[in-house]
Amino acid sequence: MTDAAKEALAMRRASVADAPAVLRLFDEVIAWFVAIGNPQQWGSQAWSSIPRRITQVTDACALPGAWVAETSQGEVRAFLALGDAMPYVPAAVEPELYVRVLIASRDPRVRGIGRRLMAFADGQARAAGVAYVRVDCYAGGSGDLVRFYESCGYERLSTFNMEGWPGQVLGRRL
Repeated sequence: MTDAAKEALAMRRASVADAPAVLRLFDEVIAWFVAIGNPQQWGSQAWSSIPRRITQVTDACALPGAWVAETSQGEVRAFLALGDAMPYVPAAVEPELYVRVLIASRDPRVRGIGRRLMAFADGQARAAGVAYVRVDCYAGGSGDLVRFYESCGYERLSTFNMEGWPGQVLGRRL
């Protein structure tokens, strides 16, 4: 992606009004997962058709640490929700910022936005005076997602299993 294309995306606070656009991102990524043979991560059904998922995404968009990356035309290309740790991971032993949700379009014009959002999360942590950031992710399949977070400077901390869904918790000291 060229620098000009990267600059075309702007970060802004999300709101519940962004939930339909964020659900479209999930639907896009789920369709891609199915196409590459990875329906285990989030299933094969569009989240925009599942009431529980619609509620989860709407609630995430309402979080005070929710952000969208959008084009100058107002098209949402990525979503980031920061806040407290998820209830299914071990509690932090020090103040932290937790990456609760990170989803990005598969559109090649926004390639690299996930890495930019993780750097944005680091900046938000620093601005809040917090020196520790954690994230969890799907640890199954090829392991590419865990390796992505490692490439962003995160280290593996612990694993978990939620009803057959393998997860990995990673952390980074700033």
